[in-house]
Amino acid sequence: MNGNAVKLDAIPKYHLCRLLRCNVTDATDERRQKSLKTLRDLLKTLDGQKVTLIGDTMLDRYHHGFANNLNSTAPVPVLKITHSEESPGASAHIAIGLSSFGMNVSFHTALGDDSEGRSIIYTLNELNIPTDNVRLIPSRETLTKIRFFGSRESLLDRGQILLQADRGTNEPVSQDVSSKLASSALKDLGDSCALVISDYDKGVVSTEESLKLISEANKIGIPIIVDPKLTGLEKSRGASVVIFEKRGMSLLARRIGLDVEDAAQSMLSEYSWKGILVLGGINGVQLYQRDRESIMIPCMAPAAEQQIGMHDAAATSLAAALGSGLSLYDAALLASASCECVLSANTAQEYIDRDTLGVWLDELSWQMRISER
Repeated sequence: MNGNAVKLDAIPKYHLCRLLRCNVTDATDERRQKSLKTLRDLLKTLDGQKVTLIGDTMLDRYHHGFANNLNSTAPVPVLKITHSEESPGASAHIAIGLSSFGMNVSFHTALGDDSEGRSIIYTLNELNIPTDNVRLIPSRETLTKIRFFGSRESLLDRGQILLQADRGTNEPVSQDVSSKLASSALKDLGDSCALVISDYDKGVVSTEESLKLISEANKIGIPIIVDPKLTGLEKSRGASVVIFEKRGMSLLARRIGLDVEDAAQSMLSEYSWKGILVLGGINGVQLYQRDRESIMIPCMAPAAEQQIGMHDAAATSLAAALGSGLSLYDAALLASASCECVLSANTAQEYIDRDTLGVWLDELSWQMRISER
């Protein structure tokens, strides 16, 4: 033994725990600092790689105003609307994010042939995102999420949500449309670096078509990112990584009758996933991998303003990182940083973009260097 080596049995137990914890923390911090540099370099070099994306799309519409008074006939606030805005939502968030990263997106989705659907297509075209594979369905209403935000005039700068109203059909698209979308997506997989399936259970992706896409992507050897509904886990069988919220993961664990850690391992084996990324908002993200201890990445955002678009930001980052050959840990770290950006975003700006994410990665790296002093 080296004469300078520390004998553990000669150290009081309290100090030994502190020494071991310090060594683990140092190693974790060093790994994270190295990954942050890798991710920052990745954002600078992403250019032209192709991602195939298929999923449900909706329109997010926001009305903002002042809620200074109550209705005279019911105990509800009266919102005086000062301005409104709208943006493509759900899988379109992912398309916008990937395009901002400098990646090419082959986007496969279906919309109603109405003003809301055409508004989504117009916005995507303005952002130079191809819409050749976006199908407009006659006599179908595009699902629109309408949110009302109110604040007290001269007292609060930022409003809080008062009400959400949904307009449009919740009925799935026909099997014929779903099959055509999946067939066109299959043709695009050959020169793609990743496949993303964003399932909001609106029928764009059926179980049969999803499994075909996953099987083909696995044959090609590209990563598969799936954001599934809890009731549609079979659609994600064989995926590289799936995305859940913390509440959803807890619900699945109770359904199985195991604690969260054991439930994650059970599902990783049952569905042949390589990883599960659990989004906890201000509580950070947790990465589960088969036969490994889970990794917790704490949230570093100074404050959480909203959480719309977190799943989509995570899927965007996972596709960019895994599609570029990075590890699942690096991909999870990028997804965590993206979620932090979304948590701090203004409404109608809840999609991730390269510049904002790059600045935040620099901030995280700076915070870690400061904490080491």
